[in-house]
Amino acid sequence: MQAWKLAAGMAVAASTATAGGIERTAQSVAPIFEDGNYFEFSVGSVQPEITGSVAGTASGNMAADYTQVGFAYKHQFSEKLSFALIYDQPYGADVAYPSGTGYSFAGATAELNTSALTGVLRYKVNDNFSVHGGLRYQTMEAAIAIPVLAGNIAGYEAVGESDGATGYLVGVAYEIPDIALRVALTYNSSIKHENVTTESAGFGAISIPSTVTEINAPQSVNLDFQTGIAKDTLLFGGVRWVDWSEFDITPTLFTTGVSPGSSLVAYDNDTYTYNIGVGRRFTENFAASVSMSYEASQGGISSNLGPTDGKFGVTIGGRYTMDNVTISGGINYTWIGDANTNALAPPAAATLIQSDFNDNSAIGVGLRVGVTF
Repeated sequence: MQAWKLAAGMAVAASTATAGGIERTAQSVAPIFEDGNYFEFSVGSVQPEITGSVAGTASGNMAADYTQVGFAYKHQFSEKLSFALIYDQPYGADVAYPSGTGYSFAGATAELNTSALTGVLRYKVNDNFSVHGGLRYQTMEAAIAIPVLAGNIAGYEAVGESDGATGYLVGVAYEIPDIALRVALTYNSSIKHENVTTESAGFGAISIPSTVTEINAPQSVNLDFQTGIAKDTLLFGGVRWVDWSEFDITPTLFTTGVSPGSSLVAYDNDTYTYNIGVGRRFTENFAASVSMSYEASQGGISSNLGPTDGKFGVTIGGRYTMDNVTISGGINYTWIGDANTNALAPPAAATLIQSDFNDNSAIGVGLRVGVTF
């Protein structure tokens, strides 16, 4: 039933800068379901445009472009037992407010980078049921510089050194191969990072000894499905829940001296991301798909380091097969939900009011090459 292998290869461009929290991938374990031995490499580029204003002063585009890479290797040990090794970059942030705009966060920068290596074992109980599980090793590092804050001290900087930590995943899948049906449920545990953090404020005038900042990458659940609905036509989609309400970054100097009692980054609500799409094989070698993703707006006040709230995206993809090689590509356009943040009103920068971020979007393109052997 190779004609049904559509969904996994054609959502390659679906990730954007606007998934819940700082999420950039859905931590998919799809390679474990490929036939035989399999290897894939993927690369994607995202160009977000996120701008806001306060009292008529525009922020400029505060979201930098970024690139994602990933790979996966799957080995079939026997008819029932298989293993996959998956590399991705699940979370990230690239904030760069332009300088000289008069906006209260002008010149602020922030960067967060993660890399994850996941090992997954799958055991087929019978033709319909299988279970899978494994371990995920993840590294995280971060840095931030904010010239002006609505707090006691301006000129705040922090660097969180890279830290590695381990989590786990478990899941179950149900399949009916004759109709290309598969429903897979996967739980990803939280991963606790302890980043050694160096902080200063007052443009270097105030500093404290390095401390440890605890950052919990959130737990999540993926429910993915696909099913044939007509000859050479596949319906696919899924729901992803992420426990963002438990995510918090609170460096010591920031919460004790710069902005007392506050978190540097925190989210009030969990997120649910919904995806649905249709793929169709047009020839023996070529198939195409269109899919949509949706994340509801939460309301309230967003962080100036992530001034987005919800999204709606459309992805168009194609997949070409040559013998045992598949080449998949896609393009995604996402409408980013409007958000409000707290900012200082110009020109005196003494009054805290709400800024408006609206009419924003992101474009993503991606390419994946897979080889079955």
